[in-house]
Amino acid sequence: MRTITTADFSRPLAERSVVTIGNFDGVHRGHREIFRRVSMYAADQQSLAVVVTFDPHPLQVLNPDCAPPMITTPAQKRALIAESDLDLLVVIPFDQQFAALPAERFVRDILVTGLGMRRLVVGHDYAFGRGREGNQALLKCLSGELGFQLEVLDPVGEGELIFSSSTVRRLVRNGELAAVPPILGRYHSINGQVVAGREIGRSLGFPTANIVTDNQLLPADGVYAVWVEVAGELHMGACSIGNNPTFGGDQRTIEVFIFDFEGELYGHELMVQFAARLRELARFPDAATLKQQIGRDVAAARLLLSASLPATRQRP
Repeated sequence: MRTITTADFSRPLAERSVVTIGNFDGVHRGHREIFRRVSMYAADQQSLAVVVTFDPHPLQVLNPDCAPPMITTPAQKRALIAESDLDLLVVIPFDQQFAALPAERFVRDILVTGLGMRRLVVGHDYAFGRGREGNQALLKCLSGELGFQLEVLDPVGEGELIFSSSTVRRLVRNGELAAVPPILGRYHSINGQVVAGREIGRSLGFPTANIVTDNQLLPADGVYAVWVEVAGELHMGACSIGNNPTFGGDQRTIEVFIFDFEGELYGHELMVQFAARLRELARFPDAATLKQQIGRDVAAARLLLSASLPATRQRP
């Protein structure tokens, strides 16, 4: 899959294509069903399978106070989209000037002229363009005028569970990480770099990696069973998110204890996959009591993780 970042479509990027448009934050199972259909139609019509998305998310430009935390970073999103059988990912830089573009011009100038669109596949609730005027009614009208086919997918899910990015955000922010894989098809993950910390874990016999991350969506404060990727290898681990109340911390940190690991981690990039929440954070009366609890956390995480396989790796 090629990736092109541009807002200039004065030169066509494709002669014939099947296209989907969306933000695709999280790249959940509903998104992947859209990609599957785009790929299938493109093969049948001897066209390119094309995904069009935006960076940053339009709400981060138009109404930052209401913009949701992104499930994936732009790099993670590109990597996840690339796992589907697609030909081209077009990332359009989103700014106020682009936001003023009427939806009709977007379809006419970018999708049809710039990408040679012959078929458009969109989710049931997706709208785009100035004032979200690019809705189903407009698309149906333009499809007849401009000669492309339109497919609007019904909600995708299993039983009563609908796959949606907003549901994933709610679950992660509530610490309900075990409920996320049925929607994402994988664990919720963050990528980050190991930096120097207070070394409290090391003093307790559980040396932790202190992580800084560009991921916006972090789980609720608590202790989690996690899979950790280090230099391409997956390890079991436990992760604490919060301000370390026993030692009077005033900053929210992400600390990961990697089981059975020896080696230097400072400066390394880690991927942390959150399998389940073990407990809420608590303030303990002393270091010895906290150390005993960490030992119980590690045992619980080992038991939980040994009963399941790690999710598909998500590379940045």
